[in-house]
Amino acid sequence: MTSVRLGSTGIVVNKNGFGALPIQRITKEEAAKLLRKAYDNGINLFDTARAYSDSEEKIGYALSDVRDNIIITSKTMAKNVDDFWKDLETSLTKLKTDHIDVYQFHNPPFCPKPDDQYGLYEAALKAKEQGKILHIGITNHRQSVANEAIDSGLYETLQFPFCYLCSDADIELVKKCKEHDMGFIAMKGLSGGLITNSAAAYAFQAQFDNVVPIWGVQREYELDEFLSYMDNEPAMDGEIKALIEADRKQLYGSFCRACGYCMPCPVGIEINTCARMSLLLRRSPSAGHLSEASQAKMMKIKDCLHCNKCASKCPYGLNTPELLARNLKDYEEILAGKAIEPYNF
Repeated sequence: MTSVRLGSTGIVVNKNGFGALPIQRITKEEAAKLLRKAYDNGINLFDTARAYSDSEEKIGYALSDVRDNIIITSKTMAKNVDDFWKDLETSLTKLKTDHIDVYQFHNPPFCPKPDDQYGLYEAALKAKEQGKILHIGITNHRQSVANEAIDSGLYETLQFPFCYLCSDADIELVKKCKEHDMGFIAMKGLSGGLITNSAAAYAFQAQFDNVVPIWGVQREYELDEFLSYMDNEPAMDGEIKALIEADRKQLYGSFCRACGYCMPCPVGIEINTCARMSLLLRRSPSAGHLSEASQAKMMKIKDCLHCNKCASKCPYGLNTPELLARNLKDYEEILAGKAIEPYNF
């Protein structure tokens, strides 16, 4: 069972973390069963956020009696000091704990620093002095903010999207964190569902000894897959290398990562689903994606105002209206009984 040190925090965790965003979608008892099974089988890092509705509450419900044996990482999207303290106190209450091991600024469009106009970093320092948080981290989807956070020396961990569809710049971030003794927590290890081979995803992450992937788990069979790899790690053999190479040829480039930061849409388009529908149809059973409800969601694309608000908020710089239009075109061809060819986004 492989362990990873989270940089200068000194925290040592299992190579696999539990990403608790998806447990919002299941009942309290179902979530508790998953969380407890993960803990009982050696997973000891649980990542959540104030923005994940009842995720923190479910962790507190399931794991408060073993609090001293686990590492909790949570996040705040606060834009001012008052909201920072409100979020922190709410998280502590929901998690049934008196401290959060790593408290992260949740995808800010800038890098919070001392003496800026926001006072957020000073608030985090004060919370650390009070023992309510033990370490200060940051999450992001923007290379520029991530690099600034590393260079600042202010943060002990970085959480960033990382999977085998990553760019060379993403790999350089991982190396840079290691050089700066900064913990690296990898989100989106399955690229929001576009990566469908968990063994390949695991084998890729296993190459980086300073990376802790947090696997988003909603169903027991998903957890079982990752648990099975802990003592029998998939090897980066020829078969997995070929699969990764094929996926990168099809998927690498300007595709929607489903981060959701483009939302909400002024006309109600579910952008983080609709902008990746072509890929979802190619890589997963299509029945659910072609239901009446899904068709209604896709047809909302026709209401697009081309206001470009979504594009201006996309941390990956995507031309979102164009991406939506391309996905709608593919979708309508499928509904008309036409086949769509694989192509590189």
